[in-house]
Amino acid sequence: MSSTAKPYLTGHYTPVADEITATGLSVEGTLPPELTGRLIRNSHNPKPGITPTHWFKGSGMVHGIRLRDGRAEWYRNRWVHTPALDGAPYMTDKGPDLTASTAGTHVIEHAGRLLALSEAALPFELTADLETVGAYDFGGRLTSAMTAHPKEDPVTGELHFFASSPFPPYLIHHVASADGKVLESQEVPGAGAALKHDFALTEHYVVFLEGSVTFDPTEHSGIPYSWDDEQISRIGVMPRTPAGAGGRAREIRWIEIGQGYGMHFANAYEDPYGRVVVEGPTVGRDGWRRSWNWWVGAEDRGTEPTSGARSTRWTVDLAAGSVKEEVTDDLTVEFPTINEAFLGIEHRYQYALAFPDDLGIAAHTLVKYDRTTGARQLLPFAPGRLPSEAVFVPAEGAGASQEDAGYLLTVVSDLNADASQLLVLDASDLTVPPVATIHLPRRVPAMIHGSWIPDTAA
Repeated sequence: MSSTAKPYLTGHYTPVADEITATGLSVEGTLPPELTGRLIRNSHNPKPGITPTHWFKGSGMVHGIRLRDGRAEWYRNRWVHTPALDGAPYMTDKGPDLTASTAGTHVIEHAGRLLALSEAALPFELTADLETVGAYDFGGRLTSAMTAHPKEDPVTGELHFFASSPFPPYLIHHVASADGKVLESQEVPGAGAALKHDFALTEHYVVFLEGSVTFDPTEHSGIPYSWDDEQISRIGVMPRTPAGAGGRAREIRWIEIGQGYGMHFANAYEDPYGRVVVEGPTVGRDGWRRSWNWWVGAEDRGTEPTSGARSTRWTVDLAAGSVKEEVTDDLTVEFPTINEAFLGIEHRYQYALAFPDDLGIAAHTLVKYDRTTGARQLLPFAPGRLPSEAVFVPAEGAGASQEDAGYLLTVVSDLNADASQLLVLDASDLTVPPVATIHLPRRVPAMIHGSWIPDTAA
C-alpha cells in the first residue's frame, strides 16, 4: 500500500517534510503579557519516504511558538533525533532498546529539563530551541520506560510517572522530586498486561486503570495491543506516602469496573465522603476497533479517527469495595484538560475536543464543561479546520476562586488555506472572539499533546 493510501498520512495528518525556523510572526489582537514563554506540542511525523505500520510508530516532531512581551517571536519545528528516527529497531537480540523511541506523544518541562515522551521508552531531553540533547535517565535512576502522561503535584512539585509493560514487571510507579531526582520506584502488585496509557493523582492516592485493551502478540501493526472481551476491567487505587518513605504499593486495591477503555483522564480527586472520583472519556469495543483500524490504515474504518468516547465518571468507594460508573455527556470527546492548579483536587471546569459523529455534533468543536451547573459551551470550527488539545494558561493574579480565569491555547490545522494559526481563547467564555490569533508560517499537522512552559519555569 502506498503512503498516500494511509489515512494517518493524509489530510490534517499529512507530515511536514522539513525543519524550519520563522521569526516575527503576525499577530491579530493583543497577546496578554502573562503569555511569556513557549507553547510546545508533539506528534508523529515520519520522514519523507517512510510509511510506518501505525501512526503511533511515526517519529516524533515538536513544534514550538515563542511568545514574549506581547509578541510572537518565533515558530520552529524539529524532529526528535532518536535512534528510531534513523531506523533503529526498538526490539533487539538483547531485548528492548529504551533509547529507540518515537518520542512523539507528549512534551513536558520538569526541573528545568524539556522532555519529549513516548511511553515505551526513555524520555528525550531537548534544548529550549527544541534541538535534541539525547535520552535522559534521571542520572541512571530510571531503568524502565516512562509514561507519556506524568503528573506534577501542584503543591509539592513532585513528578509522578509510571512504566507499563506487557511483560513482568507489568507496572512500576516512580516519583521524582521537584528538582528532578528520582526518590522512589516501586513495582505495583496485581497489575497485568493491559494497556495503561494514562493515570491519575489525588491528594492521597495514585489511580491506575486497566481496561479491555491488552497485550496481543498476534497484532502486527507494531503496537501489540487489541480489544479482548475476556479482559477484566479494573481501577487500582494505591495510597501515596511522602516520597522516599518506602511506598505503599502493596496496599493497592483493584476493583472491577464495566467493560471499556479509558485512554486519558481529565482529573481525579477525593470527595467529602472519602470516595475517589476519576473522570475521563471511555470507549467501547466497536469504537476502539473502528478507531484502531483508522490508525493502522485497515480497510474496515470510518472517515474520521473517532472512537465514540464518552465522558465518564467513576466514583470509587474503597470502604465498600465498589465503583459507580456513569456517562456524563453524549458528545464524542478526547484530550480532556483542566487548569492544572486543580490537579488532584475537585475542579469545576473541564475542556475537551469533540469529534463529529452521528449522535452529537457535525464539526470539530472545543467544549467547556461546568461541572457545578452541568452547562457546557461549544466552540465549533468550520469544515476543514481541526483544533488541537486546548492547553490552559492561568491569567495573571487569578486566585483559587477564579478557576477559569485564563486562556486556552490551541493550534488549528486549516486544510482550506493550507495554513495554521495559534488561537488564544478566553477560557472563561468560549463564545467570545479569540483574544489573539497568531499566524504560523506553515500548516502544522494534527498533534497529540503539549505544554505551555512559562519563562518562570526555566
